[in-house]
Amino acid sequence: NGLDTPTTVHWHGVRIDNRMDGVAHLTQPPVAPGESFDYRFTVPDAGTFWYHPHVHGSGPQVARGLYGLLIVEETDTVDVDHDIPLVFDDWRVDDNGQIDTASFGNLHDAAHAGRLGNILTINGKFDGTVRARAGERLRLRIASTCNARVLQLDFSALDPWLVAVDGQPVSPARLEPAALELGPGQRVDLIADLDGEPGSRLVVAETSGEPFEAMAFELSGDPGKPVRKETPPALPANPVRIPDGKPQRTVDLVMAGGAMSFIPEAVYKGQTYDGRTLAMDHGMVWAFNGTAGMPEKPFLSASAGEPVAIRLVNETLWPHAMHLHGHHFVELDGSGAPSRVLRDTILVAPREEKTIALVADNPGRWMLHCHMLEHQASGMETWFEVLT
Repeated sequence: NGLDTPTTVHWHGVRIDNRMDGVAHLTQPPVAPGESFDYRFTVPDAGTFWYHPHVHGSGPQVARGLYGLLIVEETDTVDVDHDIPLVFDDWRVDDNGQIDTASFGNLHDAAHAGRLGNILTINGKFDGTVRARAGERLRLRIASTCNARVLQLDFSALDPWLVAVDGQPVSPARLEPAALELGPGQRVDLIADLDGEPGSRLVVAETSGEPFEAMAFELSGDPGKPVRKETPPALPANPVRIPDGKPQRTVDLVMAGGAMSFIPEAVYKGQTYDGRTLAMDHGMVWAFNGTAGMPEKPFLSASAGEPVAIRLVNETLWPHAMHLHGHHFVELDGSGAPSRVLRDTILVAPREEKTIALVADNPGRWMLHCHMLEHQASGMETWFEVLT
């Protein structure tokens, strides 16, 4: 650790040994300045993952760019011409073009949407141009490393296939126009054929606010290749267990607080406080199941291999990107049937309920938290345990 503050590394979406998960005070002590910690693990799944600090209040470290992609390749080569990572991040900069450090820890941000940036980069650059030949087939590994912004990306100019979500393969399907919504921490893999005239540009827009060009695919003037017509084959499945129907046990996780819906009181570090004291004295403005911040006891204990469901109840007026450590899960529909789309992070809209289900087959103490990092730091974090 070459920083002047403690840190760790969390391997987001990677189903590894609990000791290597990188959550300060839950799976390991934080790594102090000048000290080191060796992460050693075997990756069980191919896919697009990422890593970032995971100490309490890690938002400033991530907002300064302390993160990266972790790409685990399939055993067999995927038939594409280029494999291209696209890491989207918004940055809050001041009038001098520097990262706005004065706004770190802003309680107004924490109680609203979180830390929203005012510029967007792709792979750390302002110029999001990808240059290729007409007719080439691309695999696009798209990740959102934003602290809080929910991105709305329009890839319709490419008419791509969706082939993976949060690192886990899905049955290839055309992406609906303007339908790519990414919360903080989420990833998707697309396969796209560059169907355009040599010398043309295929634009990707960001449309969460006033639409603007986020990036473009610039086709060279060279003669192109014939565009492939066939649907890409499915990526090989990873060894992730999925519940067979709705699990017998469902545990509720109720989200409360935030601007315009402040919590009247909550437990914080074992003591009950009124909402004003929580906010002004402790910087806590959100709660899970009546507790702000990490509780002493897990909200869920499961036996190894037990299928469980978690009903996420968002009673707030803000969206939350809920991230589960150590496991992937599926969403249940209204009848309790599981989808086939595995995720490690799911967006829950204001006043919305979603039920997720997983097989708790990775022993240890695992976090569940909002990946709007300012929301996490101000109350939206808890943990569950999988017993051996």
